[in-house]
Amino acid sequence: MAAEVPALIYYIPLIIFMIMGAIIPIASLALVKIIAPLRPGRRKISIYEGGLSPIRDARVQYSVQYYLFAIVFVIFDVEVLFLYPWIYVYASKFMESFLVFGSMNIAVFEMLLFIIVLLIGLVYAIKKEALHWV
Repeated sequence: MAAEVPALIYYIPLIIFMIMGAIIPIASLALVKIIAPLRPGRRKISIYEGGLSPIRDARVQYSVQYYLFAIVFVIFDVEVLFLYPWIYVYASKFMESFLVFGSMNIAVFEMLLFIIVLLIGLVYAIKKEALHWV
């Protein structure tokens, strides 16, 4: 009778992959640090953008509304990403399982609750004028 293979043997490729994933970046950074010549100069450490010397400070203060608009965009972009798989899986089975209480109705309820919470967030963003572009 053949000996049983221990379950940990199946994790050997994963362990090797994790070790190599840690060693390769560290080794490449160390190799660059060792091999690369270090000759700093005034022209080398200056800012280069299009061949022109910088005129003013590169830090520009943006309005908070840019960030609010970006956050609202990301939230509703994620909502769309969550809706596509849900629609694909549950759209055909929605009407036939609507009367039977089961896992399908729980999933539909959870997704509808998710949509309602995001719609409340949209109404809040509209009332706070986060979508009003200045």
